[in-house]
Amino acid sequence: MNTITKLTELKKLMMSMEHALGLDDLSKVERDVYCAACELTDESGRVRTMDMLEHTFVLDLSRPTFFRALKSLLKKGLLSNRGVTGRGWYYVKVATANAND
Repeated sequence: MNTITKLTELKKLMMSMEHALGLDDLSKVERDVYCAACELTDESGRVRTMDMLEHTFVLDLSRPTFFRALKSLLKKGLLSNRGVTGRGWYYVKVATANAND
């Protein structure tokens, strides 16, 4: 199996997992911001905006694009700033696999 074939198989697997988690309805930018937030979440389930902005997945995004995606994730309920003390902190709602898939 050559390298491009392996990459293609990996991409299909990722798309399948995103679908199973219900993330295929998100834009690429939203998925990147959400995945960065999930990876950076601390033990209390929170993540800081400044940490997300420095994550590899979002380094190439402009600040306005990042914050539009952040606002959209808040609206979709995947992130929350309710009950968080201090600005720039968010709770991450972890997507779980759909039992029907």
